[in-house]
Amino acid sequence: MAMAVNEIEALIKAALPDARVAIEDLAGDGDHYAATIVSEAFRGKSRVQQHQIVYAALRGRMGGELHALALQTSAPEQESPR
Repeated sequence: MAMAVNEIEALIKAALPDARVAIEDLAGDGDHYAATIVSEAFRGKSRVQQHQIVYAALRGRMGGELHALALQTSAPEQESPR
């Protein structure tokens, strides 16, 4: 059973309410997605830690309902003082 884009986004936003989330269905099959997620929760965290936060948000669906998710994660860019 595949996951819908809106379901993936809802799970991520439930765990990271400030997140900007963009998800692309890579193969049109509902199983292979790429997600770009920007959240303050990622600031100061390694890439591995950032991805672990996203996997935790998906509540065990990776490898089951959600077969593949390519992640790009980052903290928001800080504005330069003026």
